[in-house]
Amino acid sequence: MIWIKNAHLMPITGPEIANGCLLIHGGKIAAIGPASTPPMDAEVVDAGGRLVTPGCIDAHCHIGLDNECMRWEGMDYNELTDPIMPQLRGIDSVNPQDEAFGLALRGGVTAACTGPGSANVVSGTFAVLKLAGKRVDNMIVKEPAAMKCAFGENPKWFYGQQLQKPPVTRMCVAALLRELLFRTKRYRADHLSGKNPPFDMKLEAMIPVIENQIPLKCHVHRADDILTAIRIAKEFHLRITLDHCTDGELIVDELAKENFPVFVGPTLGGKGKIELRNKSFTTPRVLAQAGLTVSIVTDAPVIPLQYLPLCAGLAVQAGLGVEEAWRAITIHPARSLGVADRIGSLETGKDADVVIWTADPLSTVGGEAYMTIVDGQIVYQAQK
Repeated sequence: MIWIKNAHLMPITGPEIANGCLLIHGGKIAAIGPASTPPMDAEVVDAGGRLVTPGCIDAHCHIGLDNECMRWEGMDYNELTDPIMPQLRGIDSVNPQDEAFGLALRGGVTAACTGPGSANVVSGTFAVLKLAGKRVDNMIVKEPAAMKCAFGENPKWFYGQQLQKPPVTRMCVAALLRELLFRTKRYRADHLSGKNPPFDMKLEAMIPVIENQIPLKCHVHRADDILTAIRIAKEFHLRITLDHCTDGELIVDELAKENFPVFVGPTLGGKGKIELRNKSFTTPRVLAQAGLTVSIVTDAPVIPLQYLPLCAGLAVQAGLGVEEAWRAITIHPARSLGVADRIGSLETGKDADVVIWTADPLSTVGGEAYMTIVDGQIVYQAQK
């Protein structure tokens, strides 16, 4: 049992509490409110007036599949043998011993949606993980959380240019995805009618997508690719998220009509490929003002995961409201990923994923965790 006192609490889904306290018991948030007397047997943590928030959440990254400092051996996120690989499960490549996990916890990021891609048209399933632990099976919040697919430059470059095989064009990318969806629908219908078709692992993996149990996680940068993803989603009545959404600002009126969740980023850094020419920290503001649910993402390792709060702070500098920026790295990703019943805000009954900050990371360069708590356990504490 942990009692955090003298805390500037930012619950995210409720008003801030300038001098508050928070009780953690059994890995959950047991109580939150104004200053009061701690239980007799609680371990008391004095926040010293510091900001206390829920742990940050990245809705799109590849942590654990890329492996820090292991350029070749660590590249476990793209299976370049077939552009259609829905049967792959990201958790089978996650290495929790990678140093990126500890760095993320120090940066106040306690959960992430991670998985394969984006070289393939369909590259397998993502999972939402806690970032503290030794064994991925014990870190899972939701698995599968989404099925990854990619449009545009990445599959065209890896297959068409590097391997000299389809897809070469955007038309082929869309056609390969449609074919897979049509085959899955027929496969499922045959099963339901009792025809018992031969087992197909790829189609089995796609059934949760067709049944809307999980969304397609659509890697889309360019405006036309974003709209192609939406076109296919509407054709097959699918749930999708629009990941990266670099050109979203150019078609914000169209995106507002459709109202799919958008995951914006990676925005920090250079424009390393043609599709990134319009990337800007103004995009989260423009999309949020249009009423869209915006999450800010790092696409780690493109941006190291610990810099997720910094990215939110840079969006604030570009006009995004501070409260909305905090939501974009906490409750918005939690809701868009379907895990808001457990994480994303400081509320009674939710998982005790809590960060005490050295300084507000959205306004102070170098602001990082003073203490990070995951599932009620202190997993990082700054040296005093």
